[in-house]
This record gives sequence, structure tokens and C-alpha cells, in this order.
Amino acid sequence: MLMVAVMYPGGDGTRFDHAYYKEAHMPLVRRLWGPLGLQHDQVMRGQPAPDGAAPAYVTMTLLSFASMDEFKAAAARHGAEIFADIPKFYDGAPALGFFDAAA
Repeated sequence: MLMVAVMYPGGDGTRFDHAYYKEAHMPLVRRLWGPLGLQHDQVMRGQPAPDGAAPAYVTMTLLSFASMDEFKAAAARHGAEIFADIPKFYDGAPALGFFDAAA
């Protein structure tokens, strides 16, 4: 199983609209990628560090697919539409990480 981590870096003045992300963006991701192999998603909101420092990432979302090929096919089909939605809730560039869930 492939886990795709979509991480949204924080920082001073970073805008991230959590309500839009929850109510509009993630339903869009589920609607477009669900039929193409998205098995599960988990959204996690960044928390301050123990010393009170701002979170390194305001949000991280894990998306699970059966394989990299399945993710690539979903991204090829609807990735442009999903990534075009990002400026509606975030004013930075997300970082992507790819992980083997069986490790």
C-alpha cells in the first residue's frame, strides 16, 4: 500500500483556510480520486511544538492507494483540477512525500 503525505508548511503570514479544506477541498479529492483508487484519507492539523513554536506544517493529509501506479493514474486524470483548487485555501506550495505503508 502506498501512503501519499500532502504537507502544507506553515510560517508567519501563511494563510490556510481549514473550513474550506474540510468542507470543499477534501470532498473534491474524494469525489475525483475515490473511483480511481483512493482508499482512505486522514487529515491532521498541525499543533505547536512543546516549546510553543508554531507548527512546521499547518496541515498534513495522508492518502492511501494500493500502489504508486494507481496514484499516478489518478493524478494524471484529475491532478490538475485538484491542484488548481489549492490557492482557494492555501497561499504556499504543499510538499509531497511517498511512503510504503507496510514498512
